[in-house]
Amino acid sequence: MTKFLGRQCVAVILVLFVTGAMGAVSRQKVTCSKRSSKCFLKSITCPLQCPQVKPTDPKMKGCFLDCNSPKCEAVCRNRKPNCNSPGAACFDPRFIGGDGIVFYFHGRSNEHFSLISDQNLQINARFIGHRPTGRTRDYTWIQALGLMFGSHTFSVEAKKVEKWNDEVDQLQFSYDEKPLEITEGHLSEWKSPEEELKVERTSNKNSVTVTLSDFAEISINVVPITEQDDKIHNYQIPSDDCFAHLEVQFRFIGLSTEVEGVLGRTYRPDFANPAKPGVAMAVVGGEDKYRTTSLVSSDCASCMFSPAGVETKENSLMMDYGTLDCGRGGGGNGGNGIVCRK
Repeated sequence: MTKFLGRQCVAVILVLFVTGAMGAVSRQKVTCSKRSSKCFLKSITCPLQCPQVKPTDPKMKGCFLDCNSPKCEAVCRNRKPNCNSPGAACFDPRFIGGDGIVFYFHGRSNEHFSLISDQNLQINARFIGHRPTGRTRDYTWIQALGLMFGSHTFSVEAKKVEKWNDEVDQLQFSYDEKPLEITEGHLSEWKSPEEELKVERTSNKNSVTVTLSDFAEISINVVPITEQDDKIHNYQIPSDDCFAHLEVQFRFIGLSTEVEGVLGRTYRPDFANPAKPGVAMAVVGGEDKYRTTSLVSSDCASCMFSPAGVETKENSLMMDYGTLDCGRGGGGNGGNGIVCRK
């Protein structure tokens, strides 16, 4: 018996064996323990397509019960970032907001920007970049994330890599600004002393899920710029750096109605996205508004985070836009317009 902790779903996991054409299949059952949910204490069997919450095969989808769903059903979900779903931050870098609209925020190379800034949570990104001959600005990618919550900090970074090797782990971590080692291997995990933060590897190397109880779940991959990427986009990547960077997908459990940040503002109910639907390569500015002095600082012009963490129910929102799998249907549009509405 295992517990999945968090405000969204505290699920008791049981195992059900079903015999079919494929033989005996182990299907887990999940139960939502969120009292305010219509699914409270209902026991739901995982689908045949994803019978386990944490499959031993990293290529398989996991079973997930959304306690906020009126259907009270278990669904299959990728355990790695889906770059075509809300909450995604991938490529150079392309974001998909909580409103489902695609936009680009280039920032500046070797600088830090606030992606999420709320009363109880701050998430910053460090950008790396490269400026080929003849271009007026850098190509940029997200190289690191820094989280601030309560009085604690956590960071995850892609190492600088000359030549990419899938057999080498290129992630490095810190907790409260001290180096943190997380054992390699699929499903290997680390928890903070108070257990409010958990980091779990979703493959043997280079992929993790970071869960911050009551706030967010972050799926992360570290990937290089490939030769094919270089040819398509004419990045002109040098031979001594493959610009390893992060692919990220955020799933938020609770954000206030006043949340700020490059990505956070798209979750506000009153947000009017300047990236108009149907516009190719819609670039959104705001570098000065969202720039921070370090990966774990909340000193940007629009930052709201306070280490004291004041929670107010009046302006609290329960959100989980990232559970929608937009990869099927409207997701694969190459970066133009709306991919998926919440």
